[in-house]
Amino acid sequence: MPGCRLSALRGPRRNDNEVDRLRRRWPAMAEVLLTVGTRKGLFIGRRRGGAWEFGGPHFNAQAIYSIAIDTRRDTPRLLVGGDSAHWGPSVFHSDDLGASWTEPAKPAVKFPQDTGASLERVWQLHPSAAEPDVVWAGTEPAALYRSEDRGETFELVRPLWEHPTRSKWVPGGGGEGLHTILTDARDPGSITVAVSTAGVFRTQDGGQTWAPSNSGVSAVFLPDPNPEFGQCVHKVTRDAADPDRLYLQNHWGVFRSDDAGAKWVDIGSGLPSDFGFAAAAHPHRGDTAYVFPINADADRVPAGRRCRVYRTRDAGASWEPLTAGLPEGDHYGTVLRDALCTDDLDPAGVYFGNRNGEVFASADDGDSWQMVASQLPDVLCVRAAAIG
Repeated sequence: MPGCRLSALRGPRRNDNEVDRLRRRWPAMAEVLLTVGTRKGLFIGRRRGGAWEFGGPHFNAQAIYSIAIDTRRDTPRLLVGGDSAHWGPSVFHSDDLGASWTEPAKPAVKFPQDTGASLERVWQLHPSAAEPDVVWAGTEPAALYRSEDRGETFELVRPLWEHPTRSKWVPGGGGEGLHTILTDARDPGSITVAVSTAGVFRTQDGGQTWAPSNSGVSAVFLPDPNPEFGQCVHKVTRDAADPDRLYLQNHWGVFRSDDAGAKWVDIGSGLPSDFGFAAAAHPHRGDTAYVFPINADADRVPAGRRCRVYRTRDAGASWEPLTAGLPEGDHYGTVLRDALCTDDLDPAGVYFGNRNGEVFASADDGDSWQMVASQLPDVLCVRAAAIG
């Protein structure tokens, strides 16, 4: 893949001694692909022999709101939800790690004419954990789409689009997007989605019927703080060891469910703020999850103006700040809902990008960090996976 050393992409050039130090810090392991979607294109990083190289931008001047790295076959497929100010939104795919891209001749995701809706953007692309060629897409307006050809064509899941509560869904400040899709490797019929600002919905029959699943999740901005639906859920992630355990970052509140979303309990105590957007789970270790707290909905900067990821290793009973290698002093780089992720290694790589255009990576479960790119456009989403 055409690219350049991380130091040459953005920021000052590093000398040979510093490159050697980085190589020691990032030991030779399985190669990692790190994809960074920004307001002005896609950047692709690869960790080779302990050092990072980045290339891009791909889709120059397009906003990249969603990325998936589908590693279910020997040849990984990259899926990207781009949004051109001129041509509108589209889904692209690459089977050569970004060296070339394919856009379907007809729109991969399109609202049927009878819905009266038009696609604003693709917020989420999710390869199914249970069905080899199935990919799900979440959109704005809030809708769920299913593909059976690895993301080349999609079909609207009408029962959710026609849900009886839909007429009462109200867009939040960021629009009305379906931004979270969780599938269950044990059961292809079990799917959990989250919508801003409608909340969590679940199906147990592959999408034929849907029910709100927000018991215990607060909506402090509504007259009734505990509605059946209408919560502004920002992100949901699944525990690695217990598939029925979910972690939820809300618009005010961090919650956990131990019964696949039927009921939620507050686990925000111990955080400097329980407002935020992002949440990610460790890929192998149970009870371990990560969030990036934000000061407040009216002050969207890192909590305390400090760049800190918080980790729980006891399912939210306690939280610890992860700071080694992260900037010290006042910091204003907000991390959006899909801009924090883990790879599939153990120890896990943990990654986040912020609205300052900085990307940070950890190769040791978050214990220590390194800035791997800077001065990028506004980072919207980050995805990583081991390849090769």
